Amino acid sequence: MKKAVIKTGGRQYLVTEGELITVNLVATDKKTISFNPLMIIDGKSITVGTPIIEGSSVVASVIEADVQANKVIAIRYKAKKRVHKIRGHRQRETKLKITSIK
Repeated sequence: MKKAVIKTGGRQYLVTEGELITVNLVATDKKTISFNPLMIIDGKSITVGTPIIEGSSVVASVIEADVQANKVIAIRYKAKKRVHKIRGHRQRETKLKITSIK
């Protein structure tokens, strides 16, 4: 089974073929996205790029383009001072399915 490490949105993901992953929003209108892998694990051999592996790619198809994650709530509270503030944030994400590792 092939595995690869890809980088998108400032984060690195360990992916396999057929896996569904959720990443930070990728601004594209295309149905497929190609990533340059940082590392490929193929059975017993491991190939590490400096920083990427030339001539190889990881292809993913876009399942849902713009999805909002669950709300993260930040609360600021000071006891006995009548100070309380609640803020919320929902991150925009893209759902991808890894189709091939070449």
